[in-house]
Amino acid sequence: MRITILFLALTFLMSCKTDKKSLEPIKGNMKADVLYLASDSLQGRETGTSYELLAADYIAKRMKESGLEPKGNEGTYFQTFSFKPSSDPHQEAAFTDEKGDAFLTGTNVIGYLDHGAAQTVVIGAHYDHLGMGGEGSLYREGEAIHNGADDNASGVAVMLDLAYKLKTSDKKGNNYLFMAFSGEEMGLLGSNYFTKNSTIALDSMSYMINMDMVGRLNDENTLAIYGTGTSPRWNQIVNAVNKDFKLAINKSGVGPSDHTSFYLNDIPVLHLFTGQHEDYHKPGDDAEKLNYAGMEQLSDYILRIIGETDNAGKLAFRKTKNESEEVPRFKVGLGVVPDYLFTGKGMRIDGISEEKPAQKAGLMKGDIVVKLGDSIIVDMMSYMRTLATFDNGDKTKVVVDRDGTLVEKQMEF
Repeated sequence: MRITILFLALTFLMSCKTDKKSLEPIKGNMKADVLYLASDSLQGRETGTSYELLAADYIAKRMKESGLEPKGNEGTYFQTFSFKPSSDPHQEAAFTDEKGDAFLTGTNVIGYLDHGAAQTVVIGAHYDHLGMGGEGSLYREGEAIHNGADDNASGVAVMLDLAYKLKTSDKKGNNYLFMAFSGEEMGLLGSNYFTKNSTIALDSMSYMINMDMVGRLNDENTLAIYGTGTSPRWNQIVNAVNKDFKLAINKSGVGPSDHTSFYLNDIPVLHLFTGQHEDYHKPGDDAEKLNYAGMEQLSDYILRIIGETDNAGKLAFRKTKNESEEVPRFKVGLGVVPDYLFTGKGMRIDGISEEKPAQKAGLMKGDIVVKLGDSIIVDMMSYMRTLATFDNGDKTKVVVDRDGTLVEKQMEF
């Protein structure tokens, strides 16, 4: 009996030491995080699959290593939700308590850094992707693993990096809630569910920072920031602490990513984005193509933004114009990927689709569309409004700025 008691006592003491050691935050490696999350072994992390759960387990482990408390359900890092899949990604999610083959289960991963502050900052990124392709894929050659390194293993990696930095920093004026969202690719499901079933009070949230596709900072160091109009302070802050980027700023709080769910609950938001590319929603979005030095710059930039709000109390919220409601309907397309980071006059082409009007007319990646038909193109919105006036079979001219020279081409839709 004495031996047993001694053994139990020693075991208890050893477990206490182990627990104490486990509370020491461990600095991660953003590239290692991406390499795992975007590996073929996770089969594209589609929502509701066992592969997404493997990714969720990994993220929870990394949150624990960073010293975050679990803030999901029942003392875990996980918040699960069931839903019936929809073919319409813009449809409001129909969440349910039902189980069965007709329903899927998504899993948000949530960690918390409690400083005893009155308000909390939410830092989020979605971790799901398209699995083997499916509805959202732009790949037309059959099933293939869509690893989603930029979309959005990159955002998750930056989020985890910030978790460690904030755990070990002197920024104690806010609490921090870190969230890896499920179901983003199916219509912002995870963030939508969380705001309806939040594990902390929504009215305690000061603001939300969302990172979606932040892994391909370009040679011009252009960073898009959406949501700057959602608080009167944002414009001054994002510019004052910037020393690395050419900023492309958009005021709207509504967009095709998880920050929208928080904005619609009157919470100020920022969404950071390093730009579209030809591998978007295709199998080529792989880990070796990411700019990891750029991700480190971005993480440090976000930390400076957070630092500016550390003792500022809760940020004031302001509604913005919903620009997505102004987007016209199209009957035709050029077959190009616009450069959403371009801040000059016109619409710069970032990619060309095969056998589409732009390619047939001889347009090239890097061309800046400055005139379409009789309309002058000054920005993305003027391009979309003009494009909406054309029908199938229409012929027109397009003028592009190609390396400083105006080039005119004939085009048929």
